[in-house]
Amino acid sequence: MPTWDYLVIGGGSGGIASARRAAQHGARVALVEAGRLGGTCVNLGCVPKKIMWNAATIAETLGDAEGYGFDVDPAGFDWGKMKAGRDAYVERLNGIYARNLEGSRVTAIRGSAAFVGPREVEVDGDRHQAEHVLIATGGRPRVPAVPGAELGITSDGFFALARQPKRVAIVGAGYIAVEIAGVLSSLGSEVTLLLRHQELLRRFDVALRETLMTEMAAHGINVMSCIHLARVERAADGSLELCGSTGEKLSGVDALIWAIGRDPNTERLGLAAAGVSTDDGGHVQVDEWQNTSAAGVYAVGDVTGKWPLTPVAIAAGRRLADRLFGGQPDARLDYDFIPSVVFSHPPIGTVGLTEDQARDRWGDAVKIHSSRFTNMYHALTARRTASVVKLVTVGPEQKVVGVHVIGIGADEMIQGFAVAVRMGATKADFDRTVAIHPTAAEELVTLR
Repeated sequence: MPTWDYLVIGGGSGGIASARRAAQHGARVALVEAGRLGGTCVNLGCVPKKIMWNAATIAETLGDAEGYGFDVDPAGFDWGKMKAGRDAYVERLNGIYARNLEGSRVTAIRGSAAFVGPREVEVDGDRHQAEHVLIATGGRPRVPAVPGAELGITSDGFFALARQPKRVAIVGAGYIAVEIAGVLSSLGSEVTLLLRHQELLRRFDVALRETLMTEMAAHGINVMSCIHLARVERAADGSLELCGSTGEKLSGVDALIWAIGRDPNTERLGLAAAGVSTDDGGHVQVDEWQNTSAAGVYAVGDVTGKWPLTPVAIAAGRRLADRLFGGQPDARLDYDFIPSVVFSHPPIGTVGLTEDQARDRWGDAVKIHSSRFTNMYHALTARRTASVVKLVTVGPEQKVVGVHVIGIGADEMIQGFAVAVRMGATKADFDRTVAIHPTAAEELVTLR
């Protein structure tokens, strides 16, 4: 039976990052993966999503070009050509990940893993033991338990679409739902977004979610709130009909996309045999050091239910390897002030506490600085999109505990401001910073 210093279950971003860092420290490492290397982010998430967001943004730019004096007559959008190029790019990344593992002296084991005892794993009939085992199996899209749910697809199915659907219904209120809605709408599909509650992106700052809701409606996306689907049916013409619990109906739908959340990939891991505890949703429970309830077994990434973002999984995995094999006993990820981006139309960038979260913690000690403006990009365009920037500060020194941006460039500008927030910057520090003009980012250092 092979024995390893470190056995990593899951070949996604977090698992690969942790495995390679451990190997760099001299550990004997094996990584188990049954599917394509790179996990959700590379294959069915961040990477193909960003490519499609780029395509949608180009479509918007072509529509704006006339205002800048260009005589542009697009010949049309070829979904199949875009998909072929996108899939080829992802396949190249799969190869890069494989070569990186080999170059780092990590043994890749192809197959499905399950625990058969403490720190003992079986992979397609072969058993492996390890001093340390990492669970990094990620998650998968959730499908609701309503009649006819199988007639819809998830985000996985969205990336498999060979043709662009013309009339689309998307069920969900999170970032995946709004991102897919924005892409399809900008590329010419008729999109309806169905929300179970009143608002979308409910965990984001109110300024962001309200602005995005308005912008999506102005963009032509039909947003239906407080819809509880009772069933989905196939009509005689092959289209879908969505039926709400209080009589609402949406007919003539070419494609139904479920974007209602994700579930952890834990049910086939045999966690009970290893003594690993999960919460009611199946997420592996970990402490701040990524330790599970079983000695020598750890978990990072989406499978833990904590900050389901690729850079978070990578950072947590690397710090864990540094702690276990790199002689850094205090290495762990600090989960405070993690920046994130939503590739909506327009995009969102955010770091730190929302206004509501800050007021719940500090009450009247919170002060808000915000501005709403139109990006200079729209100086000559018929189309307009709103931009909003917002600082959440606390205390007499006005320490900045939240930065929230929606608008053109928000996705790129938030990284630098996240550094400032993590370093404890105050409103006065922002004020002392000379603005770069004319940019949207300058609005954050010129707020009164």
